[in-house]
Formats: sequence, structure tokens, C-alpha cells
Amino acid sequence: MLELKNIAKSFNNQAVLADIDLTIEDHKTLAIVGPSGAGKTTLLRIIAGLSPADSGEFTWQNKSTTPQQLRKDGVIGVVFQGFELFPNMTVLKNITLAPTLQGVSATDAEKRARDLLEQLDLPDQADAYPFSLSGGQKQRIAIARALALKPEILLYDEPTSALDPNLRHSVANLINAFKAQGMTQVVVTHDMEFAQEVADTTFTVKKLGGERS
Repeated sequence: MLELKNIAKSFNNQAVLADIDLTIEDHKTLAIVGPSGAGKTTLLRIIAGLSPADSGEFTWQNKSTTPQQLRKDGVIGVVFQGFELFPNMTVLKNITLAPTLQGVSATDAEKRARDLLEQLDLPDQADAYPFSLSGGQKQRIAIARALALKPEILLYDEPTSALDPNLRHSVANLINAFKAQGMTQVVVTHDMEFAQEVADTTFTVKKLGGERS
């Protein structure tokens, strides 16, 4: 369980988040929702260790920690809104790069990558380049890349925003399948219907705070 207490963040002396208390429960899916500009992605980036909070405390499995430490330890993985795949690398290389940089052997990293591609119904795309993929395929490759590091918590930033509406249920099915496998997930979304489809609980971010529902 990851707990956030009294998290605050300001930009240019304007508060974006204040007094945020949030619990991310093991093996559950939490949706972070709220209006555009309320700070949903900022909160996700803080959890991911990509943007420091101005103040607040973080506890992982009842021990004090930081998001940066959790990311370093491989606890947290992130699926970015724009996918952020390397265009000059094949799908397989995109997935295996981070594990090999962290000391996993090339053989083991490739086996893990191919297993993930099989699980995500993309076994024939290993040698493809990102430009040749559809939006839905890029989304699944981004998910595979995050899963390659075997995180305990997987974060998604607006996972359906760059996809055609008919692919929305496909993403929901993936998230629900991962939940059934025991993955802890956090999904930032402006789509309340999507949130209800995937989330066990929701956290609403308002202009200067949030509330659990």
C-alpha cells in the first residue's frame, strides 16, 4: 500500500495541489479524476517521481520513502499519455532497453518482451517501428514497456485520450485483466464512464485539493 499525506505543489506561486491525502491499495485500480487543469497529471507525476512535491510524506508498505526511491527500486512503472516510444528503435528494442540498462541480460529481457507481446496480442510486431503502428498498438507497446520492469504499481496518464473511441473498451479490458492478475494500478482520466469501468475507487482532484469517493 502506498500512502500520500499532505501533498502540496505550486507553480509560479500558484497552488495546484494542497493537502492531498491519498491511499493506493494493493491489487486495486484507483482512478484519479477531475476537470481539466485541476492537477491530475501533476499528481500522477509526483507519484511517479517525475516531479517533486513541495511538501508531504510518502509511505510504502508502512515505511517512509520517496517516489524517486520507489521508481529507482522498480516499484512504479508509467504509461505516458503520448506513449513516448523511441521512433528509431524497433518495438522489441523499445521494450528491452530499460531492463538491459538495469542489468537484466539481453536474453532474459527479450524473453520477457516477447512474452508480453504475446499477452498483448502483438507477437508479430516485435521488429516493427513505432511509425507503422496504430494508436491502439502504440498504447499496448507502451504498456508492455512499462511492464517489462515488473513494477508493483502501474500508472497511466489519460490512457484513452489518444485513441479512437472504439478502442476505449479494449484498454479497459486490458486494465481489468491486469487487475485480475494482481496488479496495482492508478489511472488518470477525464472520462468518468471509463473510470467507472476500470476503477475500484476514484479520487477527485479539485483546484486546490481532492476527495476520496
